Amino acid sequence: MTKRGRPPSTSRGTLQLIALRLFTSVGFENTTIEQIAAEAGVSERTFFRYFSSKASVLWTEFETEVETIRAALAAVPGDVPMMDAIRAAVVSANHYRAEDVPQMRMRMNLIATVPALSASAAEHYESWERAISEFAASRLGLPAGSLYPLAVGRAVLATCRTAYDRWSVLADSDLTVYLDAALTALASGFAGESLTAGASDDIPGNSGYLQPCRPIQL
Repeated sequence: MTKRGRPPSTSRGTLQLIALRLFTSVGFENTTIEQIAAEAGVSERTFFRYFSSKASVLWTEFETEVETIRAALAAVPGDVPMMDAIRAAVVSANHYRAEDVPQMRMRMNLIATVPALSASAAEHYESWERAISEFAASRLGLPAGSLYPLAVGRAVLATCRTAYDRWSVLADSDLTVYLDAALTALASGFAGESLTAGASDDIPGNSGYLQPCRPIQL
């Protein structure tokens, strides 16, 4: 009998990819944690080392991103402009490359089409948005629930989702390139002079478009 256990190559990423493929081919509701573990050649206990439930397979990295953004913003020196700080924190929290696009498409398709996952999406996006708006509130000296901080959080989230959508269509560069350019444009108010006339609609091929994110010492 083959001994079950955690093979050296098994990781959270491996389990996540196996789960996404099963969710896509078999259906989210029809896939069990036992099936995911068996496909990976590990025990269910190993699955629970990485994920608390089936749904968390799709949201664990997102939740980690929110915490990374919060930690980065908390460490930003006070003399760094607010939007520069937000841009740097968001870019530093993202690590997706062009080759990650197929997996990300699977994830987003599942979130959009599985009712149980769609219902939780708003809560997760709100958590991401709140990390930004609370930082903005602290910088602006306003209550976290007041208009301007909420507007900053909502605008940054919408801009990042737009950058993500465009990246997932083209798959020609790291996601950070799109996030950096879109957030730079947001910070400038999408001023016409900040956009190169006649330039390509897409960022990576346009070296004259926007300057890359300047590192911030945290």
